[in-house]
Amino acid sequence: MQNNPENDIKPDAAPSKTQRKKDMHALQEIGEQLVELDPKKLAEFGLPEILIDAIHLARPMNKHGARRRQMQYIGKLMRNVDVLPIQEKLGSWQQTSLHQTARLHQLERWRERLLADEHALTEFAQKYPATDLQQLRLLIRNAHKEKAADKPPKSFRLLFQALQATITEI
Repeated sequence: MQNNPENDIKPDAAPSKTQRKKDMHALQEIGEQLVELDPKKLAEFGLPEILIDAIHLARPMNKHGARRRQMQYIGKLMRNVDVLPIQEKLGSWQQTSLHQTARLHQLERWRERLLADEHALTEFAQKYPATDLQQLRLLIRNAHKEKAADKPPKSFRLLFQALQATITEI
């Protein structure tokens, strides 16, 4: 039996139709994320002009069919672009956003605890020794007074800002 290279089947010669469709949908999803970005962040990618124009055209489209076709076109244009740096930058922005959200939730929990529990201030002072306790006590007391008098929550907001200045890490 002869080893004929023409008869050998190469499993990695060409991607299957299913794989091509998955790749195409992945490019369209990245295109969707690019459409949602503000113009300043979009400019950071250095995309070709035709792709930027297609993205700008997709933004005001509301009809599902028209937007879907435009997103398919954006996916087609993205085949000619190196997608890896785009994915990395979008991923880092998403991680940064998640980090900021977690930090805001932490600040919010501390504020609620400080307003609800009188022992929370002692715990906060132990965890963050550089805290100006006098200022926090004043803001907590004023926030309670404002809530009781149905006044605007000025001290409530100031307490959040003071916590934000004190807590620098998550």
